[in-house]
Amino acid sequence: MTSAHDLHARGVHAAYRGRHREARRLLERARSEAGQGGTGGSDLEARIAASLAYVLSETGEHDTAMQLCREALADDRIEDSTRGTLHSQLGLLFMLRGETSAAMDEFDQALRLLDVPATSARVHLNRGNVHLQRKHLSAARSDFELSFAAYREAGDEYGAAKAVHNLGYTHFLAGDLVAALRDLGTAYPAFEAEGPVMTAMADQDRAEVLMAAGLREEGAAALAASADAYGRRRLYQRRGEAELALARSLVLSDPDRARGSARDALRRFRRTGARAWEVRADATLLSAEIESGGSGPALARRGSVLADELAGQGLRWEAALARLDAARVHVRRGDLEQARADLRGVGALGQAPLAVRLLDRDLRADLAAVGGRGANALQHLRAGLTDLHAWQSSFGSLDLQTGVAGHGTRLGVRGLALAVESRRPAVLFEWSERARMLASRVQPVRAPEDPALVADLTELREIAAAREGGRRTSPEREAELRQRVRERAWQHRGSGEVADPVTLDELRSAITDDTALVAYVVTAAAAVALVVTSTGTTWVDLGHRDELDALLGGLLPDLDMAATDLPDAMGAFVRAELAHRLELLAGLLVAPVLDAVGDRRVVLTPSGVLSGVPWTLLPGYVGRPVTLAQSATAWLARRTTPLRTGSAGFVAGPRVARAEDEVVAAAKEWREARVLLAGDATAAAVSELAGSVDVLHVAAHGRHSAENAMFAGLQLVDGPWFGYDIDRLRRVPDVVLLSACEVGRSTVRWGEELIGMTTAWLHAGARCVIASPAAINDQAAYGVLVAVHERLAAGLDPAAALAESVPAVAVDAPPVPLVCFG
Repeated sequence: MTSAHDLHARGVHAAYRGRHREARRLLERARSEAGQGGTGGSDLEARIAASLAYVLSETGEHDTAMQLCREALADDRIEDSTRGTLHSQLGLLFMLRGETSAAMDEFDQALRLLDVPATSARVHLNRGNVHLQRKHLSAARSDFELSFAAYREAGDEYGAAKAVHNLGYTHFLAGDLVAALRDLGTAYPAFEAEGPVMTAMADQDRAEVLMAAGLREEGAAALAASADAYGRRRLYQRRGEAELALARSLVLSDPDRARGSARDALRRFRRTGARAWEVRADATLLSAEIESGGSGPALARRGSVLADELAGQGLRWEAALARLDAARVHVRRGDLEQARADLRGVGALGQAPLAVRLLDRDLRADLAAVGGRGANALQHLRAGLTDLHAWQSSFGSLDLQTGVAGHGTRLGVRGLALAVESRRPAVLFEWSERARMLASRVQPVRAPEDPALVADLTELREIAAAREGGRRTSPEREAELRQRVRERAWQHRGSGEVADPVTLDELRSAITDDTALVAYVVTAAAAVALVVTSTGTTWVDLGHRDELDALLGGLLPDLDMAATDLPDAMGAFVRAELAHRLELLAGLLVAPVLDAVGDRRVVLTPSGVLSGVPWTLLPGYVGRPVTLAQSATAWLARRTTPLRTGSAGFVAGPRVARAEDEVVAAAKEWREARVLLAGDATAAAVSELAGSVDVLHVAAHGRHSAENAMFAGLQLVDGPWFGYDIDRLRRVPDVVLLSACEVGRSTVRWGEELIGMTTAWLHAGARCVIASPAAINDQAAYGVLVAVHERLAAGLDPAAALAESVPAVAVDAPPVPLVCFG
């Protein structure tokens, strides 16, 4: 017959690993055995009661759970260590209901009575969770470190993994996504080995990190999956917490969905009687309702009441958010005095999470703008973006730098709109630099060599090559490898340095007489251009945004279609239609600025919505050197050293009809050139060549990857050469020519942040990339690119060489939409 001791141990083991139904069955048997046989006395019965109480609370019987613990504590025969365990368990029950003050009291009492590492480790772990709920991160970190040490001393590796996981979540709340991913990843296998509930817990926390990194869809799917996993096991409190995490993550990007998720969470917490969690869910619901445009006076009153309740729970930053929400309503209703009063009640936010600080800056900017203090509004927005930049620069990965830029979208959009309204060129130029391509201002650092990353990229290449060869591959394995590569790349630390944007005066003093910089700014309502030359600055209004959108819609498909080998009559029709569209686009974007530009070469800094425009084909810019820059700041920085064009290397990928002819012909224009053809064009050989030449030309099939632009690839003989491969180069060429479809295409993140293979090359240090944002015809590319090399070898710079080589769109030949990025 199984003893009460054994049943208790097995019940604890099951509960500890999230198998609550099994745990309850075992613990109720243990309690019955202990009560009948007198095998363990009062202490064993009390410990069984404590364990059973946790299981009952997790499955919705909170009041019964509390009663069990209190009845056991009332027995004055139990030992101090047992009493400590009961206080610890009461603390846990309070913590699960969000009653942080009561939980903290119980944990403190428990620690005074416990001296066994295995039990004190658990108390530190749970007390750390209370600190996390209150966002007291230093205290949380200290408790988790103590917990880890105690678990290790007790020989409990699973417990130690829990402490590491919680340390990872602490890093996440502190904004250190790199350390968060490292620790969560370290602990994950231990959770995964313990079954679906513990896996759901690990996935929930990891999903929140993914959403903070800008992967909203992936993170939301993982949170929804965790909520479902809890629901299938009737863990209503856990399910509510997962739904609340999902709602919080969606408030800014999808407030309608956030409202639905917050309502679901609210319903769960009402069912479990967790009043403290109800308040938190209601506060998130309020944020989503206001984000959806709500402006009724009841919303403001509700915000004030919720702020007081959250402050009463010790949740200072959640309370601050509720007060900010109330103030937003008052601004919308025109009650500016009450909004200012709300803001005074928020208090100092210097130590608040970034999201709270950014919302505060945005609200203060809105309040100042509505009050007619535009300069003050821009000052708040500037400070908010500076705050964001400091965080963004802590990441070395381009993917992560562009992903987290979404946290500043609201500030950037408001800043650009205010700049356009100001009618002041210096202000418009400042915001065209400050609010776009935030990642381009972060000083890059070279990532250390990572053998595991190299192995994963190699396996991905092998899978792609196998698929190309008609063999079956595992989509699940490919997805796993892609996610692993992405997350390993994220773990590289950034420089922490951000370049200040150049001012209009600095640009004008640096720009040469033969160059004009045209900053295209597109807001929700208008398109504006600012033409800057050494002699002056010209503001040009380009019209309403709707006119531009109408012309941009369908542009890329038209370019792709025009590049195909069509029958003569159909080809002529398609190209005539494309030419007409480009003329209309030029009429909107180019013709109005030409008086100010004169006969100068141009450097363009366009808004993200214009990323697919083939600028070299627009009438007015055809035949003129055009450089597409991430920003004026980045363009000037690239001009500080002489362009290197002393050596050239060429690569021809497989299955491109004219690739070998193209690179062989182009290589002849150079005194010395290295050429990789056929089986020699492997990923390793191309990486070695790229690291040793000044000019690199790759003619290969290319593919842009919209879901993760760093997986855009050039097809080589042993599989794709990815954007991630560029990150690994120790040295990069100054000039890169990509004779491949789509690899000049970028994914637009958050409206103004671009990422793609060209961005990857520029981020790695290339001075200039010539590539196409659309499909390109092999035969047409051959002629143009050989001509470009002839001119480059003769001493022309890349933009000038391209300008002399790219013809205007004609009905009798496919277009060549190559653009010079740099």
